[in-house]
Amino acid sequence: MDKTVTKNKMGFWTILLFGINGIIGSGIFLLPNQGMKLFGPASLIVLVFDALLILTIGLCLAEDASLFEETGGPYVYAKEAFGDFVGYEVGFITWAIRIIAEGTMYVGFATALAGIFPSLASTLAKDIIVTIIALVLMIMNISGLKITSIVNNTITISKLVPLVIFIAVGIWFIKGGNFTPFLPSKVANTSSFALAAMTMFYAFTGVEGAVVAAGEMKNPEKNLPRALIVILLVVAAFYLLIQAVCIGILGSSLASSLTPVQDAFGKILGGFGKYLIAAGTLLSIGGICVSSSFITPRSGVAMANHGMMPKVLKRKNKVGAPYVAIIVSAVLGWAIALSGTFATLAQISAVSRFAQYIPACIAVMVFRKNKKDRPTGFKIPFGWFIPIVAVIVSLWLLFNTEATNLIWGLGALIIAVPFYFITRKNFVD
Repeated sequence: MDKTVTKNKMGFWTILLFGINGIIGSGIFLLPNQGMKLFGPASLIVLVFDALLILTIGLCLAEDASLFEETGGPYVYAKEAFGDFVGYEVGFITWAIRIIAEGTMYVGFATALAGIFPSLASTLAKDIIVTIIALVLMIMNISGLKITSIVNNTITISKLVPLVIFIAVGIWFIKGGNFTPFLPSKVANTSSFALAAMTMFYAFTGVEGAVVAAGEMKNPEKNLPRALIVILLVVAAFYLLIQAVCIGILGSSLASSLTPVQDAFGKILGGFGKYLIAAGTLLSIGGICVSSSFITPRSGVAMANHGMMPKVLKRKNKVGAPYVAIIVSAVLGWAIALSGTFATLAQISAVSRFAQYIPACIAVMVFRKNKKDRPTGFKIPFGWFIPIVAVIVSLWLLFNTEATNLIWGLGALIIAVPFYFITRKNFVD
């Protein structure tokens, strides 16, 4: 392999930073209130449940990734394991997932902004803010502006520093009485647990981003599995500590807080704490919006390049920007953002991810049969136990999800069917 090419690829620590940045976003800044509202202080157990589930899924993605060098992630695994149709479905919904996630982040930014300026808390204000965000990002990307790794690293630091300070300071202000009753009787049931788990699962989504970029990494078969495990353990520890501090400081009032981390820090450090977290929240969500608005259209372009979507998506302007894909992605993301609140969109976004996760977990078992002679850099212990658990628990969560959110989250799988039959003769490997 060309040494220059290898030198320009991501090493272990860059993968680590890339993965953490891809997961820690709007969710943990804005969702602790939903956990408290849906399951009380026992939402800590919900987070442990979600962390274990995403870890099993991450391990499956890691084993899949260890068999491939190319970029593509779940789409590559699904196509290789189950053929063109399932691969196309996963590839199609990957673009849909990015659009849904982008719309969710627009609303997350508007929600965080309303936490600073309460006069912006109305639905009309939210709709105006997300419209402005969508337009600005669309125009910026059509103009050919590129996001550099320096911006990515700056955003990562900007979101982690306030959270580290929040945990380090807030842990000394926790009141034990705020954790009782640990499981309020009104929410002590399976459906409440499942709803809380699906809602808070959104905070863990994004792990597949590191896998999709496998082709840009040095020695992905070895580095990616190790990095994924470390990434998920670090993120889980962050989330548990943040949820515990929010509960310990705000108590029952956490359930009604619009911006929980911000309000908790404001309670102990006044305006300084509140605005420090507010700045970190806006920088984090805003940065991810910028990054996502650059990446999302390229998912559609990638499918068009493989003959899986209309060729018009590949059209570029004089500065090389795929303007058709940018406009389509921005308009759809904007429509998603107008459709609901952050908590609802977070559930829909989480639901849609399982269309990637479940096939990737099943693919592990398929590859162990038809690729058993191929060297692998990582193999999940305990045989098929972990992939089976990941699939069963994922299906259980989906079974307990409201039908409306299932339709919104997985509807792209149905929409994709006619596109598959129209474009399959044009598929390019």
